[in-house]
Amino acid sequence: MMKSSHPLSIGLLTLIILMTSTPRMQAQQNLASKPRFAIILHGGAGGEPDKWTEQYKQARRESLGQALDVGVKLLEGGGSSLAAVEAVVRVLEDDPMFNAGRGCVLNEQGEHELDASIMDGRNLACGAVAGVKRAKNPITAARRVMTDTRHVLLSGVGADKFAESIGLELVSADYFITEEQRSAWKSWQAREADRKKGAQIAQPRYLGTVGCVAIDSQGNIAAGTSTGGLMGKRWGRVGDSPVIGAGTYAANDTCGVSCTGTGEEFIRHNVAADLSARLRYANQSLSAAADTIIQKILPDDCGGLIAIDKQYNIAAQFNTAALARALADSSGRREIRLARE
Repeated sequence: MMKSSHPLSIGLLTLIILMTSTPRMQAQQNLASKPRFAIILHGGAGGEPDKWTEQYKQARRESLGQALDVGVKLLEGGGSSLAAVEAVVRVLEDDPMFNAGRGCVLNEQGEHELDASIMDGRNLACGAVAGVKRAKNPITAARRVMTDTRHVLLSGVGADKFAESIGLELVSADYFITEEQRSAWKSWQAREADRKKGAQIAQPRYLGTVGCVAIDSQGNIAAGTSTGGLMGKRWGRVGDSPVIGAGTYAANDTCGVSCTGTGEEFIRHNVAADLSARLRYANQSLSAAADTIIQKILPDDCGGLIAIDKQYNIAAQFNTAALARALADSSGRREIRLARE
């Protein structure tokens, strides 16, 4: 008959285990117990960072950080990538620092037209809205197009009517149009008048679209993009942001992508879907594929993209002077950058 272990022996063994357990081992154990995730967001490409004041730079960093923290909190709590992407983009839409939602740029008529899209990498479900004027958060309207209709893209009055019919928050033009953007539009008008008279006028290169890509603990990838478009754009113009495959794409077996820049070029080159295809068919790495598209395929000073692949790798690539972005992952990594810093 076997004798039972003596209580003293068990206590001694426990003490030895505790004494030999290093802080590094404990940190690794704690890390392993947390949900794995990665997230990156952007606040637009372009601009002239050498002319930005330190106050302006700090304000942008704080805005990016606040949006990032919202996504990280959701993902750390086991939330889905889709929920994190929508929540982050909503924060950016509500912040007049960016060209999406409140504070968006104005078209040639001095009015606002908003575009957004979102995609779920689990099943390629996606939704988008274009040219909306009343939905306070176009990214949420886009998600509801995905979940509540059999369509992918709704536009204009129809998109706003849909948002109203499902009870989304609606606001007037006064909410979206800030005095800063009204002033910028008047400056654009003056430049256009001079240009039509034959003057050589350089247009400002700030393309402040917002977007987010995330992967959650289940390996599900989601991506979303929202924008007010280009300053002085023709009435009714639609860029790449609400076009699935051009400005937004997500597939669990490859990656998620959100783009920002001159939308016509991103549509012509089908940028977001091309990045995914390079991983799927050419077996390129995420960073190599992003570099090829932005630096070798797109025209110079055109824009940028953010992406995350199924291995939780993060990439940000751009050929403009700046790309405002912030990223984090479950290893504790956290970065906020405005340009090539």
